[in-house]
Amino acid sequence: MKIVIPGGTGQVGTILNRALTAAGHEVVVLTRRPRRAGEVAWDGETPGPWTAEIDGSDVVVNLAGRSVSCRYTEANLKAMMDSRVRSTEVVGEAIAAAARPPRVWLQMSTATVYAHRFDAPNDEKTGLIGGTEPGVPDYWAYSVEIATRWERAQERAATPHTRKVALRSAMVMSPDRGGVFDVLSWLTRLGLGGPVAGGAQYVSWIHDRDFVRAVEFLVERDDLAGPVNLAAPAPLPQRAFMRALRSAWGVPTGLPATRWMAELGALVLRSDTELLLKSRRVVPGRLLDAGFAFECAEWPMAAADLVRRRRGDRADGGRAVRPPFSALSRSPGRRA
Repeated sequence: MKIVIPGGTGQVGTILNRALTAAGHEVVVLTRRPRRAGEVAWDGETPGPWTAEIDGSDVVVNLAGRSVSCRYTEANLKAMMDSRVRSTEVVGEAIAAAARPPRVWLQMSTATVYAHRFDAPNDEKTGLIGGTEPGVPDYWAYSVEIATRWERAQERAATPHTRKVALRSAMVMSPDRGGVFDVLSWLTRLGLGGPVAGGAQYVSWIHDRDFVRAVEFLVERDDLAGPVNLAAPAPLPQRAFMRALRSAWGVPTGLPATRWMAELGALVLRSDTELLLKSRRVVPGRLLDAGFAFECAEWPMAAADLVRRRRGDRADGGRAVRPPFSALSRSPGRRA
């Protein structure tokens, strides 16, 4: 198959590109700064020669958008909004104009769309959309607005021949350098992997191999469209999450951090405390109902696997991912 990944040079795009390429598929990454074979220039804002890559492709997985790993200043929040919404709109325009449009468009979204809550999990049917929770910073509502407008841009795209799925993804955990697991592991090994602000807030996550397998599943299942939660079925409080990560690394203790200490640490890391303090209790209702089986459903097992791969116990240094898309090449009705 030919799979086009706009914005595919980040952590998640690298994971998908590696798996797809290993499975023998043609992968084209749309990026502002192409540097290697298989990368094509685009600006994420206007149609251009890159639209020829989408015409005749089988699958589009749009991951474009400014990274959330930054200070949530007014300028950065606006850049997040503009880059996500406009890139989605222009991908939709390219699909709509294609003589041979892709059969499925997977659009990145985020589990941040759900409300900050402790009482019950958020699935696609009964989950509460955030933005009106009491007692949280005002700008958290803007993060929800980004997510809702991001999804709305895909919904409004006139692509009648292309099935559309919004990937409400939790944090994707992989052993790659620079990802969220890398940062959390670094803090843990420094002895700073304790509870933050009490640690009662829930952490939702998904193992990298399950993320890739879920993408495979959604490409294959023609009956699934609309928002789908990509998260392991067992979110857990941050204190338990970090306890399991410390155990995986063999670190006996982790210093706790108050809210103001978290603010200081986020400032040093040029990040934002919403990533630490918002309770994202998200579960994959639609995936489970459709029969998807997670390989790493529990965090302690997932953390142990990620640590082993990061330590380089595997001959490939932890970089190989089982080619999960091999089954797609045998799917009936696939366009050549």
